[in-house]
Amino acid sequence: MLIEQGSIDDILFIDALIPEFDGRNTRERLNERLSGIPHLILLAKIDGQIVGYKVGYQLSSLEFYSWIGGVIPSHRQQGVASELRRYQEHWARTSDYQFITVKSMNAYPNMLRLLIASGYQITDYEAGQTPTSGKIVFQRELV
Repeated sequence: MLIEQGSIDDILFIDALIPEFDGRNTRERLNERLSGIPHLILLAKIDGQIVGYKVGYQLSSLEFYSWIGGVIPSHRQQGVASELRRYQEHWARTSDYQFITVKSMNAYPNMLRLLIASGYQITDYEAGQTPTSGKIVFQRELV
């Protein structure tokens, strides 16, 4: 598996193959969120094919926000998300961030398990209209 930096076009390509995202990540939304701030777009490739991605951006000089990411269904449970997470954490640490913050939802139990198993701590909860749409806020100190 190869982890490398990518572009918004790469995100749009792979995002279309992830059924949970249902087209919500448009070029406009991505540009609006990432324009003018330090950010990182990571791609996971196997045999030259993009199989996953992870995107984050600076919240402050000390805090990096891991915003969106996913793995295509045919490559789940193969360590792709973990490799992307490790790469992002290493990059953030070497870029002098002290914390990574992530939000996830009850609708994504695999992500919740991955974050807890990776040393992320629950720091807050943002209620949604349903129990599955509420957002659980996690943070990990980069040491």
